[in-house]
Amino acid sequence: MDYIKFSLLFFFIHTLAYYIAGFINYQFSKKLYGGREQLYQSFLRNMSDPQEALSVNKKIIPVQLLRAVLMSIVLYPVLGTLSDLSFVLRFAFMGGLMFVYADFCSAIPFSNTLEGVIYMKPEFVRRKVFWTIQMEAVIYSLLFGLGSAWFLF
Repeated sequence: MDYIKFSLLFFFIHTLAYYIAGFINYQFSKKLYGGREQLYQSFLRNMSDPQEALSVNKKIIPVQLLRAVLMSIVLYPVLGTLSDLSFVLRFAFMGGLMFVYADFCSAIPFSNTLEGVIYMKPEFVRRKVFWTIQMEAVIYSLLFGLGSAWFLF
């Protein structure tokens, strides 16, 4: 039962951090995700199109639940060790885990990953685009690290 509780709490913290970081970052990155001059128009849904946005909104909670459950299951073997750490170390570990493994060092090439710097065309990883997208990852990782250090252990 402790594992289920951990996974559900993980889902709540992850989703809250995800929405807050996305909301904040979207204020600075709307042109990347929507409109006629959308940078990612060839492979991302246009969030300024009501039908496309509705399609995303229908899928977002179930997909975040799946993501959170899978990410939380991976941590099951180390829950005891994480519980023994101080708040600051739990914050650094959980926030760093999300930033480094789930984002910056992800094997998926995107505008804010190391793989993206290698494989994507320059217009997708130029400095302004890289840092605009990276800020969402930083905000998410800080919020997730704080929330998980505080509530998960």
